[in-house]
Amino acid sequence: MFNEKDQQLMAAKGISMPVIEAQLKRFETGFPWLKLEAVATVGNGITRLDAKQQSQCIKVWKEFQDGGAIIEKFQPASGAASRMFKNLFAFINEGKAVPETDFEKQFFENVTQFAFYPQLNKTCVNLYKNNVSELVEAGRYADVLKALLLSDGMNYGSLPKGLLRFHRAAAGTVHTPLEEHLEEGAQYAADSNRNVRIHFTVSPEHRSGFEKLIKAKVPLMEKVWGVKYDITLSEQKASTDTIAVNMDNTPYRDANGNLLFRPAGHGALLENLNEREADVVFIKNVDNVVPLRLRSVSTRFKKVIGGYLVQVQRQLKKYLEMLDKGKVKNADLKAMLRYAQQTLCIIDKKTDDMDDAALAAWLHDKFNRPIRVCGVVPNEGEPGGGPYLAYNADGSASPQILESAQINPDDPAAVEMMKSGTHFNPVDLVCYIKDYKGIKFDLCKFVDPETGFISIKSKDGVDIKALELPGLWNGSMSNWNTIFIEVPIDTFNPVKTVNDLLRRAHQ
Repeated sequence: MFNEKDQQLMAAKGISMPVIEAQLKRFETGFPWLKLEAVATVGNGITRLDAKQQSQCIKVWKEFQDGGAIIEKFQPASGAASRMFKNLFAFINEGKAVPETDFEKQFFENVTQFAFYPQLNKTCVNLYKNNVSELVEAGRYADVLKALLLSDGMNYGSLPKGLLRFHRAAAGTVHTPLEEHLEEGAQYAADSNRNVRIHFTVSPEHRSGFEKLIKAKVPLMEKVWGVKYDITLSEQKASTDTIAVNMDNTPYRDANGNLLFRPAGHGALLENLNEREADVVFIKNVDNVVPLRLRSVSTRFKKVIGGYLVQVQRQLKKYLEMLDKGKVKNADLKAMLRYAQQTLCIIDKKTDDMDDAALAAWLHDKFNRPIRVCGVVPNEGEPGGGPYLAYNADGSASPQILESAQINPDDPAAVEMMKSGTHFNPVDLVCYIKDYKGIKFDLCKFVDPETGFISIKSKDGVDIKALELPGLWNGSMSNWNTIFIEVPIDTFNPVKTVNDLLRRAHQ
């Protein structure tokens, strides 16, 4: 099936033949549907903290920051912004003369409100000897969009979101998401020495753009915020790419007979996360940022979930040390089981019939895992995953972030659960990735390999199948201890389309 050229390509990527064979088999078998126990709601899988509890968490977080721990922001930032401009590309490709859709009209009617407008104006003058308003007046709408999106202009259609001009800032300057994340890091992730560690995952073709912007912005930001930045970059590993197949599950080959490998989704970034040496890591989407004047709610609740995480980790450390000593009293085991059930929301009927030795072993296994606290927001109809209680391979059920594609559409009960979800996953995570002895977990050991995705893509006009690894905050963290904390909807301000930048949160 594979020739010498194929094997050379696999070797260059660091992908072994058994891995390829497993991927091809997965295309044939697919992934099993996940079984739901319940929708996570407040009081049943989701914790709502009152003002006093929030303040306590913030206090704990401040003490943790000052205690010498290693804290890091892990920031996925490699994705291109092409989908953000999908509607504008359609305008160009369809050869439209004037704005017709509400989206197109909104863009042009408010074009001066975008933070990138001054740069767009200058680019139009350089390309066409006319500014934006003159081009619009002349009906040259497509030329304005070409100046924004294409490579001979600003190239926004191909750049990653992290490098786009999102917000107006002080003194007439503008901020990219990269700069907003630098500021965020100073506000809630500095250590006792005011060091701020931020790790960006970037694509190889845009690495130099990130390095250039970081070099230009960091010195001033260090002075403004009184911190020292430790910024590192990594790229998604080629060894995590997956082979593409035809619709009959045979390997796809292009016109030159070459195999096609595709990036395997954000789940591939688990390899990058696994290399981080921090105690605590914050993770969020690169586009979910707001200007400084609107950031107080977001930074407050970053500290809240950080403090809650620390409290959970300390309690689990205490329990694990007790279990290690042996001869734990039955009353202590029952207290630990209540913690597993009420705080970690683990459901396992097998514990009813366990003797003390078996229960102690079960508790040690469940407690000694990476921990993540996930902020979840009230569901206002945004597309994406949500918090649920789902069954695991060992028969237990626990909190999981799930996508609708993981649920059997022919199971009425499961579909109804998905529809009745009260909360949404905004990707607002804080993770403890070392064990109770201070040794870093091998995060790859806590992945559920049965939770990937198969999607249909197009290549040179041909339909193909693509395989995505278990998502970073879905299947890649399935076997972590997961806690859902309700956070305000104000903490969730994504930019999925360019017109989202016209929302109040981004102005």
